[in-house]
Amino acid sequence: MVAWGIVMTLMGIVQGFHGLLIARLFLGVAEAGLYPGVAYMITMWYERSEAQFRQAMFFSAASIAGAFSGLLAFAIAKMNGVGGLPGWRWIFILEGILTVVVACIAFFTIYDFPDTASFLTEEERAWVVYRLKYQGSKDSGQMVAETERFKWRYVIDAITDWQVYLSLFMYWGIVCPLYGISLFLPTIINELGYTASTAQLLTIPIYITAAVLSVVVAWFSDRAGQRSPFVFCSMCAIAVGFIMVISASGRGVPGVVYAGIFIAVCGIYPAFPGNVTWLSNNLAGSYKRGAAMATQIGLGNLGGGMSRVLSMQLDASSDG
Repeated sequence: MVAWGIVMTLMGIVQGFHGLLIARLFLGVAEAGLYPGVAYMITMWYERSEAQFRQAMFFSAASIAGAFSGLLAFAIAKMNGVGGLPGWRWIFILEGILTVVVACIAFFTIYDFPDTASFLTEEERAWVVYRLKYQGSKDSGQMVAETERFKWRYVIDAITDWQVYLSLFMYWGIVCPLYGISLFLPTIINELGYTASTAQLLTIPIYITAAVLSVVVAWFSDRAGQRSPFVFCSMCAIAVGFIMVISASGRGVPGVVYAGIFIAVCGIYPAFPGNVTWLSNNLAGSYKRGAAMATQIGLGNLGGGMSRVLSMQLDASSDG
């Protein structure tokens, strides 16, 4: 996060397109390990039946940030001319500095594993480690411990496991529309006939509702001990939403298009943590689980590039 924040800050002082492009490349490098690391860390603190709720809490924070990022950027842009810098530069500088500050605080307040957490007593650390080590024994009734010694074989097992690639295709099915909507939602709403400021405001109910729904669905999924029904229903909502958008586009019914986007986003946000948790629940051993989650999320984020390339092709065809 420190590297991420520094690169973000430096993006505010680049002097040309090529400098901005190179800085954006390094921003991606710094950002790449954040979500896989956080998702993996959650599995090292919580049992399988508790994980999705925590994954959803973290992921929904991105939804809340998305709800207010436009307004924050709009406010910071008012600093145009301060220090002789245009407003867009201040957006990068201030948000980058904030990221560095939060990262420094997190370094001293977030612990990697339960057995190194100084805020727990020795008995509490032993209890947390024990319940995680033997969490796979509840259904079988046999005390079978997960291995904790690293071997390269576990990494190979992870990258050759068919479950990883099946979940990866599901991940792409979720993250492609996620990136598309995240990048273009204000523009989409603006093109429906609303002003730019109104378009920013109309994104807020979508993101807030999606964040709340993500947490609620995760809670029920953990309580039920099931992932697939909730992921399936969420992905059906994505399909229904986009069908509405496609059917109503260009027909003079912006309210229907907006409702379709609303439904699609409310399917995307519960499906994402459900998909990540589903894979982690089905892989035993912390090292295999960590390698598999890194593969799923790392390759899965190529969906962002797919979404961007697809949108550029569609723009080119519409302009032609």
